[in-house]
Amino acid sequence: MLTLAQESPGLFDAPAPESITPADAMATGQAMPPDNVFEAINNIFFRPDALAHSQNLLENLNYMSIVWAVVFLAAGLVCLLHGFKFYKPVIIISALAIGWCAGYYLGSMEQVGQPYIAAACIAALLAVCCFPLMKYAVAVLGGLVGAFIGANLWTSVMVVGRSVSPDQVDNYWVGALVGLLVGGMLAFILFKLSIVLFTSVSGATITVLGALALLLQIGPWRESITDNLAGNALVIPMLVFVPAIIGLILQETASGTGKEGAAKTSVG
Repeated sequence: MLTLAQESPGLFDAPAPESITPADAMATGQAMPPDNVFEAINNIFFRPDALAHSQNLLENLNYMSIVWAVVFLAAGLVCLLHGFKFYKPVIIISALAIGWCAGYYLGSMEQVGQPYIAAACIAALLAVCCFPLMKYAVAVLGGLVGAFIGANLWTSVMVVGRSVSPDQVDNYWVGALVGLLVGGMLAFILFKLSIVLFTSVSGATITVLGALALLLQIGPWRESITDNLAGNALVIPMLVFVPAIIGLILQETASGTGKEGAAKTSVG
């Protein structure tokens, strides 16, 4: 019975990681399989135009467990549809998550060798700094979202216009820089819109990542999803930005306008 179960994985079993040594990865240019969800997220967002690199994105989502996929999907939907109502906790949790992933990456370096300690320290520092500096935290996260949007749009347009692969687009930083400046300044001019934009885009991104990771757990669908999405620089950005625009409209409508909206976004 045990042998049969091993030979015939269940419908929702995650794919077994392939055995790849560091030497093989260096020789072939292939990334090492992530050991956990934090490494997978760092591998995905190593470049700001992560959505346009669908092959790398899908490869790393393959290693995400069904539990994390459900967590991403649920958290993303809440942020996408109701992020403005709870923007302070969303900002703090976002800073915590960014600090954890950044700290894990730094801690994984050979000179440090303590990824979880570094992750916990940086995550705690960023989360605590958000309390007295909420408006500036919104500006920073708004700038990061702007850079994320700009880089992905730039790469997608370059891929379509020049008929090249996403890996050949080296000047994505131009779009990222423009988006960073616009998104950062937006927080000081239109604070409410900056919050709605951040929660909509980040919520849509997390939702799509969770949904794709969940679908990739289904054996019969995995190959079809990979074949249709891998190497396409437009589909995944569209899957993210279309729901983000819908979420922005819904949140902007639900949050109200004028004095009522301004009162809700008061940061004290």
